[in-house]
Amino acid sequence: NRPKHIELRNEVGHWEGDLIIGKGQKSAIGTIVERKSRYTLIIKLKSRKADEVAKMFAKKLNQLNRKLRKSMTYDNGVEMAKHHIISQKTGIKIYFAHPYSSWERGTNENTNGIIRRDLPKGTDFNLIDEKKLLKIEQKLNNKPRKIIGYKTPKEILEFEEKNVA
Repeated sequence: NRPKHIELRNEVGHWEGDLIIGKGQKSAIGTIVERKSRYTLIIKLKSRKADEVAKMFAKKLNQLNRKLRKSMTYDNGVEMAKHHIISQKTGIKIYFAHPYSSWERGTNENTNGIIRRDLPKGTDFNLIDEKKLLKIEQKLNNKPRKIIGYKTPKEILEFEEKNVA
């Protein structure tokens, strides 16, 4: 069970992760959203296999400052079978949402809906290059949001990163 202090969104470094599945269940992209700032990472995946997901999630998370890698909450999908590799490579603690409790990762679910505006259902993610995913990621992270006082996720994360002990 995820500790209560993570629920409160008082500190940065706690993430929610998921996959968005592409056309015919044959392709996917990974999404990781920081709970307090709403900062979003989008990950190009070659497959939905646990090895690939662990490798690419760890690679993306390791681009972040260590103090921004505290925890990640994920659902119970088979693609997270190798979650220990992510923890081992990044130092991040992984929590799992309860089955059929997508509200426990509500920030991520909401963000996936926003991403779907650019990559609608039926998109074959194998045909989408990293450049396009990065463009969507930057658009999300530079858009002011009411929920965070009309600041951008990037502004919040950068401010918090400077001020986190």
